[in-house]
Amino acid sequence: MKSSTLGTPPKATNYPDSDGQPMADNTLQWDSIVTIRIGLETQYQDDENVFVASDLLWYAKEGYPKVRTAPDAFTAFGRPKGYRGSYKQWVEGGIAPQVVFEVLSPGNRAGGMRRKLDFYDTYGVEEYYVYNPYRNVWSGWLRGADGRLQAIPSMTGWVSPRLKVRFEMSAGDLELYHPGGRRFATYLELANRGEQERVEKERAQERARKEKERARKEKERADRLAAQMRALGIDPEA
Repeated sequence: MKSSTLGTPPKATNYPDSDGQPMADNTLQWDSIVTIRIGLETQYQDDENVFVASDLLWYAKEGYPKVRTAPDAFTAFGRPKGYRGSYKQWVEGGIAPQVVFEVLSPGNRAGGMRRKLDFYDTYGVEEYYVYNPYRNVWSGWLRGADGRLQAIPSMTGWVSPRLKVRFEMSAGDLELYHPGGRRFATYLELANRGEQERVEKERAQERARKEKERARKEKERADRLAAQMRALGIDPEA
């Protein structure tokens, strides 16, 4: 990791919750960010010590409000879930987000992306991934033995050491796969899946209601038959 040469911290202690920049420049970038964010949240929904966020300002050094960035998505292991206006690393036990994602837009420039890489290298990110939705291509960097982020030679079939998520590249849409092999779902797919589950639940409830009604009528019929047999002096239990 690079050493910091920031010098004496300024007196300013105001850390805005917004940098005034849009989360996404277009729907393609937005859809990719949402898919990554929802996929990560789904994967860690039952782990209270994994925090997932999108476009949340990360302040890396106390006293330096300009030392910040807003990753398109990130995960911070060892940090509890819950609301945050921003991610202040010194408040979060000194823990930097370990895995960061960026999704390219037409407005991204090479210089800006180099600065992002430098920021993540300097402030402790373990894994950094960049997705180009226009070419459906992933790039990645992993912190090496020398303490620096090193480019991953090939992202096809790459499995994140932290997330255990598998990366694939094809002519189709964004492809990330959970450890169990299930692909990260889009928001629309999740919404449709939820609607389908709701319909199936209602159908199951209706089947259960009809079965209960059938059993009730069958019992009533049996009770009537037993009463008739007793009226004739016949023991229905015999």
